[in-house]
Amino acid sequence: MSDRQPTTDRGRIRIVGFDEATEQKRDSDASSDAADADGAAADQSIASRAATGIESTTASTSALAQPGRRLENAWRRFRRNRSAMAGLAVLIVMTVLAVFARPITVATAEVTVTLQPFSLAPSDPAAMFVGPPNASPSPAHPFGTDWAGRDQFSRVLVGGRYTLSIGLVAVGLALCVGVPLGAIAGYFGGWIDEAIMRVVDVLYAFPFLVLAIAIVPILEPVPILGSGYWTVVVALAVTGWVGYARLIRGEVLSVREREYVTAARALGVPDRTIIRRHVVPNAIAPVVVQATLNIGTVVLTAAALGFLGLGLEPGSAEWGAMLAQGRSSLLRGDWHVTVFPGLAIFLFVLAINLVGDGINDALEPNRDVDDDRRRMR
Repeated sequence: MSDRQPTTDRGRIRIVGFDEATEQKRDSDASSDAADADGAAADQSIASRAATGIESTTASTSALAQPGRRLENAWRRFRRNRSAMAGLAVLIVMTVLAVFARPITVATAEVTVTLQPFSLAPSDPAAMFVGPPNASPSPAHPFGTDWAGRDQFSRVLVGGRYTLSIGLVAVGLALCVGVPLGAIAGYFGGWIDEAIMRVVDVLYAFPFLVLAIAIVPILEPVPILGSGYWTVVVALAVTGWVGYARLIRGEVLSVREREYVTAARALGVPDRTIIRRHVVPNAIAPVVVQATLNIGTVVLTAAALGFLGLGLEPGSAEWGAMLAQGRSSLLRGDWHVTVFPGLAIFLFVLAINLVGDGINDALEPNRDVDDDRRRMR
C-alpha cells in the first residue's frame, strides 16, 4: 500500500522561477528599449547642436571674411571713442581751413583753371606791409603781423596746406616703399629677408631727424626735385619707410603660417597673389595705426627742418619756417609771431595722436569690452 495521500495537483508540472524570469526579461527589454530611445534622442540632440555650431561658425567666418563688415564694426567702435572723434573733428576743421584758405589754380601755357575759387584768408600770405610790422593781434589782423607786415592769420591758414600735405604725402610714399619690402622679406625669408633687413638696420642706426638733415642737401641738386617742397617730402619718405618694413615683416611672419595661406600655396596660387590678397590685408592693421601716429612725427620733423632752414624756400608760409623767421621777433617781445604757428602744430599733432589711438582701439581684435564701457561713462 502506498502511503501517499491523494492530492488535487496530481498530473500538473510546476516549473519554479519561470514567471519571475519572464518578468525580468520583459523589464530588461523595456529598459533596453528606453535606453535606446534615450540614446537616439541624445544623438539627435548632439547632432543638432553640432549642426548649429557649424552653422554659427560658418556664419561668423563669413562675416569676418567680409571686409565691409569689418570696416563697419571698426567704424562703430571708433565712433564710440569720444577723444578720437574730437581729434577727427579738429583735423577736418584744419583741413577745410587749409583747402579754402586761398584759391587753388592750375596754370598751363595756354589756360589757367581754377579748382577752388574761395578765399577764407583776408589777404595774400606773401603780400608785405598789409599792416604795421610786428603789430599785435587786432580785429583787422587776428593773429597780428610779422616783421615784414604780412598778415599772420592768412599765413597760418595757408601754411596748413604745406604742413598737412607734407605729412600725408611723405607717410604715403613711405608706406608704398616699406609695406612691399617688408611683406616680401617676411614671406620669402632667406637671403631676401637678410638683405632687406640689413638695410633697415643700417638706416635705423641713425636718428630720424639727423638722417633727414643729411638727405635734404643730397636731394637739392636733383633737377626733378630741386629745393623746396618735394625735397622735404622725399627726404622724410626715405627715412620713414624702415619702420613700416620692420613692422609688417613681423606680422607677415605670423600670417604666412596660417591655414588659408597654406591652402593657397597647395592650390598653386602665385606668390604675388598670395601676398597681395591674403597676407598683406591680414597684416596691415598695425601698420595703419603706426602710419596714422607717424603723421604727427613727420609734421614735427618737417617743422624742425623748416626751423633749421632746410625746409621750404625762405619766406614761405610753412609753420616751421614761420617759427624760424619769428625767432628775432620773439626776443623783442613780439610773442604772437611764434605762438600761433606753434599752436597750430600742437593742435594738429595732438589731433593726429588722438585719431591714431582711436584707430588702434577700433582695429584691435582682442580689445577689452570693459574699456569701452568705462570710456562711455
